[in-house]
Amino acid sequence: MASRLDYDTLQPAFRILREEWQLEVLEGESLQSSHYQFAGDDFVRGRDLQQMLDNPDIRAIFSARGGYGSYRLLDQLDFTQFLKTPKWIIGFSDITVLHCHLHRMGVQSLHAIMPKLFGTEGAEDSIESLRRLLFGEPVDPYTSPADSLNRPGSASGQLVGGNLTLLTHTLCTPSEVDLRGKILFIEDIDETLYSVDRMMIQFRRSGRLAGLAGLVVGQFSEMRINESAPFGKTVNEIIAEQVAGFDFPVCFNFPVGHVPRNLAMPVGRVAQLEVTETGSRLMI
Repeated sequence: MASRLDYDTLQPAFRILREEWQLEVLEGESLQSSHYQFAGDDFVRGRDLQQMLDNPDIRAIFSARGGYGSYRLLDQLDFTQFLKTPKWIIGFSDITVLHCHLHRMGVQSLHAIMPKLFGTEGAEDSIESLRRLLFGEPVDPYTSPADSLNRPGSASGQLVGGNLTLLTHTLCTPSEVDLRGKILFIEDIDETLYSVDRMMIQFRRSGRLAGLAGLVVGQFSEMRINESAPFGKTVNEIIAEQVAGFDFPVCFNFPVGHVPRNLAMPVGRVAQLEVTETGSRLMI
């Protein structure tokens, strides 16, 4: 759906999906296509996804990788047949826009590790959490350690979110998620500190944070730090500053994002968040 990739990087995922999980895997044309930075042009990628959305025999659609390109497809997709036979849509990062769009239609999806990353060292928990959700098995509560910036409290609400940059780009579009009463989770990669500050200010000033039930702050990895002109705050301090005027619980350093331990999050499912002095728990 998004950026092009090296087909060989998918072999660990194919082995797990076919041999360990005993799934029949149908490969889209765009897995081996390229058009500049994309995995095929918009037509090829959109046709791939549309065919899978329409096919009633397909039970789950895995995005092979993120990058950029999913946003370009949303307006050409027809979800009529999909809504008659919904299926899991799986991915994260650039796939955030699709999760938002599906949530608007009342369909749950999985913010989770993608096949390109199945071979990553340390990704075992990410893969297992995805497997459990796909096969309907119980999932133990997700936990994160205590953090000095955490705000204790408890909350219940539908779980929504994903990549902060993509969430910002959905504002004032048909894909924007109503955040009132929701537990929002956010993460990002390769951003500057000032860009995160700007996005969080946008969410605050537009009133999107006011009605949150809770906030889960994941991993902001590979941040671009300007050593010659330091911003003066860490990314977590930036986020804490923008939510300081609210009273919903907040937990930091949650295991979700562009890191090997990227636990699967069922977008749209009602979850419970507990933040205490000893750490945080998310029950899904």
